[in-house]
Amino acid sequence: MKVFITGITGMAGSEFARVYEEQGVEVFGVARSSAASRMNAIQDKRVIRCDITDREALEKVIAKLKPDLIIHMAAQAFNGMSWDCEYLTHETNYIGTLNVLKCALKNGSSAKVLLACSSAEYGDFDPADCPLKEEMPLRPITPYGVSKVGVEMLGYQYYTNFGLPVYFPRMFIHVGTGHPPATAIQNFARQIALIAKGKAESIMYVGNLTTARDFIDVRDGIAAMMLLIDRGMPGQPVNICTGKAYKIEEILDMLIEIAGLRGKVKIVQDKSLLRASDEPLLLGNNQKILNFGFIQKYTIYDTLCGVYQDWINRI
Repeated sequence: MKVFITGITGMAGSEFARVYEEQGVEVFGVARSSAASRMNAIQDKRVIRCDITDREALEKVIAKLKPDLIIHMAAQAFNGMSWDCEYLTHETNYIGTLNVLKCALKNGSSAKVLLACSSAEYGDFDPADCPLKEEMPLRPITPYGVSKVGVEMLGYQYYTNFGLPVYFPRMFIHVGTGHPPATAIQNFARQIALIAKGKAESIMYVGNLTTARDFIDVRDGIAAMMLLIDRGMPGQPVNICTGKAYKIEEILDMLIEIAGLRGKVKIVQDKSLLRASDEPLLLGNNQKILNFGFIQKYTIYDTLCGVYQDWINRI
């Protein structure tokens, strides 16, 4: 078996690579030349520098490798950033996915394709509808969410019209180490690590702390998606989540406790960290993935301990 991963140096891509290589699977992938490598488990020679928006270059790579499984994780992956990088978000996520699907089809293989879809696709819903089921209408309210609806619809088009076995994991917020401070958890952990090391004053700058999110450890998320590939049906969206939500304020409290800084940090809201739109609750129903045998191994506290220690090491 040969696995090909776009965005192989990213948080999810590198975890897929690590797990598959531990199983003795041959792994290759692409990443932009500007992407920092976090490949600890596989050799960099397996990382091919290629941008998914360059269809001709991507086509050559896939035609040469002839993979049995294509895992498409490369994306502009940050909801908040999509407001500042709207065109880049759509080009990378929509056109990049179109290129992946075209190349997979042209390769003429029966390779399975896993597309990184997102909980941001649900968008405008009543919190009373939570936990969200896959059958919910999609009403995205951010450029990122819109781009991911496009990703899923492209995949469905290729599945329906060409018989390409495409899988749709709707990924809720995945958390792990090595991530940039572009999300609340990573931003908080970085600030707290700087304070703990005496490199910043004891003030935490935060955005909206009242929202609640369904966070999943990236290791659990990859395990769930591997079950989807092995036991799920193509063409059917499946939530990748824990079925439990935490307020951002609770996350912050846990990180402060982990750092041993309870009562020693002042919290200040920074208006620049507030979003134009922000769902008050994002909680998924994970019954489908549970039916495939998914068992959550990591608690949110376990995950936060790892993220905080990672930032301590990085700074």
